[in-house]
Amino acid sequence: MLTKWGKALDKEHILPDYPRPQFRRSNCEILNGVWEYAISANTLQTPPERFEGNILVPFSPESELSGVNRTLKEKDCLWYRRQIEAPLAFDANTEDLILHFGAVDQFAEVRLNGVTLAHHAGGYLPFSVVLSEVWVNGIANELIVRVRDETDTACWSRGKQSSKPGGIWYTPQSGIWQTVWLERAPKRRIESVVITPLFDQSAVEFTVWTNCGGAGILQLLGNETVFLSGTPLRLPMEHFSPWSPEEPNLYEFTMTFERDVVESYFAMRKFSVEQDEQGILRLFLNNKPYFHNGVLDQGYWPDGLYTPPSDEAMVQDIQLMKELGFNTLRKHIKIEPLRWYYHCDRLGMLVWQDMVNGGGIYGKAAISLPLIFGNSHPDSDYAYFAREEVRGREAYQRELHETVSLLYNCPCIAMWVPFNEGWGQFDANKAVDAIRALDGTRTIDHASGWHDQKGGDVKSLHVYYKPYRFSLDASGRAVVLSEFGGYSQHIPEHSFSQKEFGYKRFSSSDALTEAFETLYAREVISAKEKGLSAAIYTQLSDVEQETNGFITYDREVVKMDKTRICAVNAQLSDAPKPQGDTAQALEETAASEQETSEPQAQM
Repeated sequence: MLTKWGKALDKEHILPDYPRPQFRRSNCEILNGVWEYAISANTLQTPPERFEGNILVPFSPESELSGVNRTLKEKDCLWYRRQIEAPLAFDANTEDLILHFGAVDQFAEVRLNGVTLAHHAGGYLPFSVVLSEVWVNGIANELIVRVRDETDTACWSRGKQSSKPGGIWYTPQSGIWQTVWLERAPKRRIESVVITPLFDQSAVEFTVWTNCGGAGILQLLGNETVFLSGTPLRLPMEHFSPWSPEEPNLYEFTMTFERDVVESYFAMRKFSVEQDEQGILRLFLNNKPYFHNGVLDQGYWPDGLYTPPSDEAMVQDIQLMKELGFNTLRKHIKIEPLRWYYHCDRLGMLVWQDMVNGGGIYGKAAISLPLIFGNSHPDSDYAYFAREEVRGREAYQRELHETVSLLYNCPCIAMWVPFNEGWGQFDANKAVDAIRALDGTRTIDHASGWHDQKGGDVKSLHVYYKPYRFSLDASGRAVVLSEFGGYSQHIPEHSFSQKEFGYKRFSSSDALTEAFETLYAREVISAKEKGLSAAIYTQLSDVEQETNGFITYDREVVKMDKTRICAVNAQLSDAPKPQGDTAQALEETAASEQETSEPQAQM
């Protein structure tokens, strides 16, 4: 099942844009495209003599766009091979060649010219390999990547991948699924930067790290300031323009260290939980109450699975939700390519970031029955939550640290969500402590849905099969409806399967839209007045058998009437109302769009 971007895919230019928008150097070579592949028994330690054919990287072999359409089993080993040459003007005496992987699921070994240079565990986070030690100039160097993936047969993080997909569990995917790229960088270089906006102090703090200590120059707003590696540098931001979904103001800056130059950006914004004028705890943005009106976003594509077919595809999902009047996306049990967060930063979209779940085989008592009965269980009971294996818990803790560190600088990230619906949950309050030690600038939903351990910043509820009725949290936290709705309309000609999964079914766009209006009028808008701080509707798009999206899985049909959805969402907005000429211009634009809109918009 192809999207329009998959149909138009240029095999020579797959996801060609610079992969790290907040850490940009002037040169890189994108290695996406045609590689060789083979699948063997996972006991094989040397590459097979014959590779089976070609695969389009970075699409996993299970995806249609890869050209392979084969599922990697836990007893299989996936091999990649490609010849690479040094970029023009590469100087081996003063520079390194660095190979970057956006994500490889699940265990990767990287070899160059027969020498193993790196092992990496974990299918959702980036890693890099310095090639210089075994690089040979003037020839094509042989790059081999060996991959194993145990999916849900072991305790590692797997997200919503399942060896038996159906309902809310989806097709497994494996191997390289984010961009691979080669970068030329000075041997003495900048390694990372940590950016902390200090909203109340009208300042911003940078900590720049090099790989060798020393001092460099940071350029911001026309001024140059010396930084010392590893030492916080605080700079004033007088009369700054705050970032918000309505006005996503970004500030560019440049770091220079000897021969290395890196460009980046940041924003001035503040997330907190505070009391409103009535003394009710709410989510605040920039010191004002701000209702997070959002949509659950699984990040799956019918042709690329985890991998979006293009930047334009990512942007359309984000822009459509903004056009419908939403200001938040809950990125559900997945970590996206960094360009996705960049688009949320520049377009203005809050993001709740879920951690990726793992553990053993989940029991219904832990993950399903609480939806009906609302019961919670102490998450120190590792067996109850299928978290007995120490190595799985240790891997989760490591990946929690890496995820927060990876996305810390992204202005759009508003909420961390370490656990969802008891899927491999354990020691949630310790996870809160770990996150706070890394990041004191965001709020935390420690146990989304159920198995509340009375921690974090919010009381988080999932409500599907019964009406939602608001009540304040006795533990003294803000209250959020972090999943609800899930209304389904199955459109066969735009569906992945003839099966239909949703929490309530409707046969037409009009009936679905009317049900949405009624749901929000009865359960959300009135609750907001009483103190509800957020509502996350399920979900952005259909995914495989799940047909409860605003849009179909192929992103071709918007199921509900856009004008009516906007009218509902306008009642939840805490954004300042436009005045004068701006208000008139918006009204004229809305009227023009209404004249040309169709009841069931085609995209």
